[in-house]
Amino acid sequence: MEDLLTTVSTDGSSIMPKLAPHLSRHLLFPLIQYENEQAEEQGLEEKARKIASGKIKLLEDTNMTDYVASLYCELHGTDEAPAEYNKKRQEVLADLEKHEAATAKIADLLTQDEVLNGLRSDKLANLEFLKKEHGVTMDMVNALFDFGQFQFRCGQYGPAADMLYQFRVLSTDNDKVAAATWGKLASEILQTNWDAVVDEIKNVREGIDTRLFSNPRAQLDHRTMLVHWCLFPLFNSDTARDPILDMFFSAAFINTIQTSCPWVLRYLIAAVITGRNRGRNSSLQQKQLKDIVRYVRQEAYEYTDPLTQFVNALYIAHDFESAREALRLAEQVCRSDFFLASSADAFVDAARHLICESYCKIFSRMNIHDLSEKLGLNPADGEKWIVNLIRETRLDAKIDSQDGTVVMNHPPNNVYQQVIEKTKGGFFRTQVLNAAVTKASS
Repeated sequence: MEDLLTTVSTDGSSIMPKLAPHLSRHLLFPLIQYENEQAEEQGLEEKARKIASGKIKLLEDTNMTDYVASLYCELHGTDEAPAEYNKKRQEVLADLEKHEAATAKIADLLTQDEVLNGLRSDKLANLEFLKKEHGVTMDMVNALFDFGQFQFRCGQYGPAADMLYQFRVLSTDNDKVAAATWGKLASEILQTNWDAVVDEIKNVREGIDTRLFSNPRAQLDHRTMLVHWCLFPLFNSDTARDPILDMFFSAAFINTIQTSCPWVLRYLIAAVITGRNRGRNSSLQQKQLKDIVRYVRQEAYEYTDPLTQFVNALYIAHDFESAREALRLAEQVCRSDFFLASSADAFVDAARHLICESYCKIFSRMNIHDLSEKLGLNPADGEKWIVNLIRETRLDAKIDSQDGTVVMNHPPNNVYQQVIEKTKGGFFRTQVLNAAVTKASS
């Protein structure tokens, strides 16, 4: 595994070595596959070959024998895999027969309407009902768990999810139920069933909060893993994005990110900034952006990359030149990142909006050439982009084509509103001072 991660991050810029320890090999495989495709597209044949070899080693301990054999044949240009692959295949088939025999009765029962209608929310009552009416034993229930694990290792994620769900409905073993929930979450992610993924994330989160309540260290480790698994739906499902962001910004999870995995700030920044293009709640998006700025400032000593540098340059240093350069580098990072590649264009466009927004707050008249430069665009493209921005956001601005400037209309603040703003909180502060004086004099 270490050799594979070293190959992937030859230039030292890949975030893969940080993500890998928190992903199962099945969840890690799509990321490795993406890196392999990137190397092939860039003509890096030796790197692509090493990654392909690493993929085989990554999956050798699974039950995906046919797929691993096909990878071997493709890598070595042969029509026949070594004998050990066929031996492993026969062993897997033999285990499959054993699992099917062990679960045949209970699996059949759980497809019958009259049996399903007799089940209730009480697991103990369900087990007693199945034992009394149909001769079901606890070993049969546990066999569902074992078969679900086996199917998952075979890459049969749909059947694995079904088996683990059936086991979870009946079992009273809290540890195995928790493991089954994680397994079902992974299965749904790998099938891209995002609605089901959101439900399973809730189940996993509840389990962490309740089952591990007395073990803070275990809670931290499990939350760290959940954060990494949530990156898959975060950037692949619009319906999953908001609930996952709400979870990430909760006290427990933001503490987890800052403590265990500050590199996740990259993805948090991308999700929040691209959120402005998705019709999200404007006030919520602004609050999350302010929180992001605070986290970037706090974690600057621990982690930095072009996305955090962009936020730092624009909102902390207020350096537009640095923000432009950071955005250029951030675009490259997004296009090479498995999770961010599909939203790279949206991120760049939204980031330009933020640059323009900040610039407009400072200046009432802006040179189009200068503003285009800040946005990383040539003057012609910059003018088109600014025109579209004014049209789409209905900014109170106009373009003076002769002077090549954008004129912002900053209406003066209402004098009454200025008085309200300046005196806001004055009464409260007076009470605090009065209480302090009273306490000091007594």
